[in-house]
Amino acid sequence: MFSSLSGSSGVFGIIGHPVRHTLSPVMQNAAMQACGLDGVFVPFDVQPERLGEAVAGLRALGVRGVNVTIPHKTGVVPYLDGLDESAEAAGAVNTISNEDGRLVGYNTDGGGLLRSLAEDFTFTPENSTVVIIGAGGAARGAVAAICRAGARRIAIANRSKDRATALVTAMEGRYPGTILAVADYGEQLTPILREADLVVNTTSLGMNGEVIAGLELEALDRDAVVYDMVYAPPVTPLLQQAQRLGLRHANGLGMLAAQGELAFRIWTGILPPLGLMKRVLAGISAP
Repeated sequence: MFSSLSGSSGVFGIIGHPVRHTLSPVMQNAAMQACGLDGVFVPFDVQPERLGEAVAGLRALGVRGVNVTIPHKTGVVPYLDGLDESAEAAGAVNTISNEDGRLVGYNTDGGGLLRSLAEDFTFTPENSTVVIIGAGGAARGAVAAICRAGARRIAIANRSKDRATALVTAMEGRYPGTILAVADYGEQLTPILREADLVVNTTSLGMNGEVIAGLELEALDRDAVVYDMVYAPPVTPLLQQAQRLGLRHANGLGMLAAQGELAFRIWTGILPPLGLMKRVLAGISAP
């Protein structure tokens, strides 16, 4: 594929810090090849203090589009020329499209999460109680999408209570049909877990073997779903605990594939072959 690159090839990528673990280049390049597109997708490791320079570089170099990952999903917003409704609602961006020199932010995380839950568990958030771990950019996309899908109640637990409170404040006016609240880890969270239908970890905790202290999955009903957006390693301590308890669980590969398909369509105007990205990811993560 790379031997065919030329001066007219489109450049796409992902910006984050770190990005060494990202699987997006593999699945996006496979999709471009399958669709016969002249382009390449590459990772860009961008330190937070260089984010503004990096975004300016995207415009200057004519990069067609990028995904945005931790920790830049909210920080990137002020550097963009506009936001799609999905990104405006979430207050976070995971996809940037260069539209004739105008950088527009989108959020495909929420849609990707909903698609993954539907495909992996036949789960829809309507009338459900959801616990969200984290209050960063990924949490914002998830909360906005789950609210739009009709969740009854969402509790947000985060190490920084101020960030969780800010997220609730930002969302409750936009989605008055969903009860939004901040919950501390431990004793305050456990009663909510007893009623929860879904727990979603939106943080990077687990990527390096971290345990989410104060999250007692034993309180969950046996029909509840535990979803960890972390996909490397494929089985985090959170998912190990869910597995021991016999709870339905999944890592973020399904969401990664689904949000990637949506981003690919934004950049190119077409969807990749159905299921291609998920098959590519499954092949990489298979033992």
